[in-house]
Amino acid sequence: MRLPCILTLLSATSYSLAGVTVQKPGLTVPPAYASHKAAAEKIFTTSYAAYKKFAFGHDELLPVSEGPNDDLGGWGASLVDAMGTMVVMGLTDLFEEAVNYTATVDFNTSPADELISVFETNIRWVAGLLSSYELSGKKYPILVEKAKQVADKLAFAWVGDNVIPYNTMNFTTNSPEIGTTNIAQVGTLTLEWAALTKYTGNATYANLTAKAVIYTAGLATPLPGLAPQVIDPSTGQFADAYLTWGGGSDSYFEYLVKFARYTNNENPIFLDTWKTAVDSSIHTLLKTSTVGNWSFLADQDDQGLIRHVGSHLACFYAGNWLLGGQLLQNKTIVDIALLLNDGCWNTYASTVTGIGPETFAFIGSDGNFTGGDPITAEELTFYNEHGFYITGSDYIQRPEVLESNFYAWRVTGDTKYLDRAASAIASFNKWLPANAGFASLNDVNSADGGFIDIQESFWFAEVLKYLYLTFDDPSHLSLDTHVWNTECHPFEAPPALDSYTAKLIPQKPFTPHITNQPRPAVSPIPQLE
Repeated sequence: MRLPCILTLLSATSYSLAGVTVQKPGLTVPPAYASHKAAAEKIFTTSYAAYKKFAFGHDELLPVSEGPNDDLGGWGASLVDAMGTMVVMGLTDLFEEAVNYTATVDFNTSPADELISVFETNIRWVAGLLSSYELSGKKYPILVEKAKQVADKLAFAWVGDNVIPYNTMNFTTNSPEIGTTNIAQVGTLTLEWAALTKYTGNATYANLTAKAVIYTAGLATPLPGLAPQVIDPSTGQFADAYLTWGGGSDSYFEYLVKFARYTNNENPIFLDTWKTAVDSSIHTLLKTSTVGNWSFLADQDDQGLIRHVGSHLACFYAGNWLLGGQLLQNKTIVDIALLLNDGCWNTYASTVTGIGPETFAFIGSDGNFTGGDPITAEELTFYNEHGFYITGSDYIQRPEVLESNFYAWRVTGDTKYLDRAASAIASFNKWLPANAGFASLNDVNSADGGFIDIQESFWFAEVLKYLYLTFDDPSHLSLDTHVWNTECHPFEAPPALDSYTAKLIPQKPFTPHITNQPRPAVSPIPQLE
């Protein structure tokens, strides 16, 4: 990677739209939809008021039992996830209070006395702090300093000569838990650490994270561009052959195209790998339900069998393909992305609550194998009506369907996507209010399924920000001036190129390296320069 060039690109601050545009030019929100922006803000302020009352400084609110929960380090994950949304919504007093709190956080130990996820900490704290720094006009340098403190602790995830970081850390001893990780955890660091390089001038951050992805993308894969889910940092090899755009793999693929945009394709391997993965997915994983002709991306398991399964998490792929298809000016990718978006939205439109389930399955023309239990009579009845059936009925405030809906609106300007977002707001207001704040649901297809006692931190960062931005002035935070991290924290992007090109990567012979042998003892690397 040619870091001096990347640093030059990241320093750009002017936003000419002379290059490729992702967003539909001249897009405006019709006046008839204006009230929905305020409705999204109202859910945010209600949720955050409950968090402040019962859980301020903790990771999440328990909205049913009215208490705090700490499972993300104990430093206040909801607070940092909410900060950027506060700026976007103009909630200045709340934002300044949050800045003052984050200035006091000590990342040397975890108040929750637990092992720390590199992935979860990075996408919230490093991203949330740096994005808030940008969104607030770069007036609070303490936010960069705190992001640096977090990253300096996370850097101990790289040990010895390993190019791949471990994902679970003890922040007290600066030592990682040795074991396998997944490609999402490896690949979802590049945006945040490149932004940190931009503001600190320390190229080590960008180098560590980009090098890990470049290495992973260079390994042989079962299908061109489609990296398997599990990788072992100690061997540098894949430890399975499972292919999915769902959890454990999702944001690895997401960041390939986003990092290519953020650095304006400085190293072509990111965009080349993304385009190759999309091409392989179209040829092998893209399936259509026999009822309704809904489009989904299936999984391929270790035995090379297609699993006709989907998930709320995986539904980010529609928005991601819209972004990449627009950058590459590839109408085929854009058209398929819109079909995928419709398939995912149907999982919302088909339930009693109007909210989509955590996991689902479908029957394709090539069969109905899922790798799990055979379809039941009840599931088949539901499938024959809706073109999918529910395998995991809970809703834990996932954003991905609404994320892709946001991209679809900004790319096409079709108001049906505004109608869908308005429908989601109405469903949330009807079904999610608990004793305090907004809860998660046990069963999206039941009127009395009961709550799950959690208000997720990403409810603030993702769900409510995507909904608000769907109805906001599209020029405010444009898809042409910003790149969003996987937690919906936007970063300023350099002016777009006049064109983005990518080539398909040929397939290499693939053999998964699976071992149960004990790992050798390792020592953490020294602190960053």
